[in-house]
Amino acid sequence: MDDFVERYGPWALIAGASEGIGAAFARALALRGVHLVLVARRSEVLEATQRQIAGLAPVQVRCIALDLSLAEAPTALEQAVADLEIGLLIYNAALAPGGAFLEIPLAEQLAAIDVNVRGPLALAHGFGRRLAARGRGGIVLLSSLTAFQGSPFVATYGASKSFLLSLAEGLWFELAPRGVDVLAVCAGATRTPNYLRRSQRRAPGELEPDAVAREALARLARGPLMIPGRFNRFASQLMRRLLSRRATIRIMGAQTRHLTL
Repeated sequence: MDDFVERYGPWALIAGASEGIGAAFARALALRGVHLVLVARRSEVLEATQRQIAGLAPVQVRCIALDLSLAEAPTALEQAVADLEIGLLIYNAALAPGGAFLEIPLAEQLAAIDVNVRGPLALAHGFGRRLAARGRGGIVLLSSLTAFQGSPFVATYGASKSFLLSLAEGLWFELAPRGVDVLAVCAGATRTPNYLRRSQRRAPGELEPDAVAREALARLARGPLMIPGRFNRFASQLMRRLLSRRATIRIMGAQTRHLTL
């Protein structure tokens, strides 16, 4: 058993694993020899990912179809994997209501809070206890470049990603002495199926999901945050250090407007 599997295996749980970055994490971990628990709402898409994994590596895969917006979902998920030794939690699930804030129904925005904030908080708490008790493991929370400033037209989504970044940074410090690595992945534009469906034009610095997953896993032990892609790291530093906050928000709004309106 190699060092990665010893530290973060034998099982990894990926919430939001049906496609995009979540499925990319599943592929990357399978190639490292880690068994997988794949969680998402749509069972048919999960099963397609499971079949793809079966063709890549001889690892076990358990699929759990679960709506992570439900209040009881974290407890149900912990019970469903009580028999497994989970060494890595990856929370990739997200809802991103798009459009003018006042035009998006409140129910949609509250559902996004349930999936993007309450869900990862509850799972990080539950599985964080299990990881700390065994003295090793990791937690990866998928944040976003929208976490660093207000993000017009995806305001609730961006605010939820700011929460995840702050949570990951706090947990990184708290859990490191107990052997648990915590990383916030602040991804920029990524060519996921959902992004390609919603985007009307390409954005600078776009990455493939597999590139995001590989880079994140390589940086897992060096938290608390990482920004995938050299261009995205440069642009983020430029915007945060040299531009005013107002200018940064305007630039972000110009990028997010075409995703939603």
